[in-house]
Amino acid sequence: MPPELVRDLLTVVGARVQQELRGVSCLPLQMMTPTRKGLAVTRAFGRPVATWPEMREAVAAYATRAAEKLRAEGLEAGHLTVFLHTNPHNGDPWHSGQRAARIEPTADTRDLIQAAIRLLEPLWRDGFKYVKTGILLNDLSPEQIQARMFVSRDPTASRRAMALLDAVNKTHGAGTLRPASTGTTRSWGAKASRRSPRYTTRIEEIMGARVW
Repeated sequence: MPPELVRDLLTVVGARVQQELRGVSCLPLQMMTPTRKGLAVTRAFGRPVATWPEMREAVAAYATRAAEKLRAEGLEAGHLTVFLHTNPHNGDPWHSGQRAARIEPTADTRDLIQAAIRLLEPLWRDGFKYVKTGILLNDLSPEQIQARMFVSRDPTASRRAMALLDAVNKTHGAGTLRPASTGTTRSWGAKASRRSPRYTTRIEEIMGARVW
């Protein structure tokens, strides 16, 4: 079909499709979204954390959030880093640590929590007040649909479980279903006293008007 007629019938988009089918590239490289290279979930605590159970909860919660981000983009992580540190500015004893390891490529929340806690344990020191921890994921790759050999968890069952988890949380709200290891009260969480009202997502925070 003549290019002029294609453009008239199918607009510029159709004309570009025709050129692509003829082997003429019409898609600039900068228009193609690059694959994410890394992913991080790091936050300062709302108050210093000085007990192992609270630190373990925090790292499990951050690993859970990192896994959700992976699945949202159809990715798996093959490298995991965990870090923590105290406050270097308030005069408290200083301690900082970081450990990293290659892991079996996964986006399963359970696998990432298990690996993160394993890396966290050697970093922990009693008697310190930690103000921040974080999870860093690297060596990201598209999720593998085909089954791998020598895997520690059935990939098909893992995908089904995570898809169900994500579906429930999407329907009923983030955190409706989550691993028990992430805690319930989360007293270590970041403070939100200065957060702007969430007018568009929380009905109880919507602006109101009164007429006298």
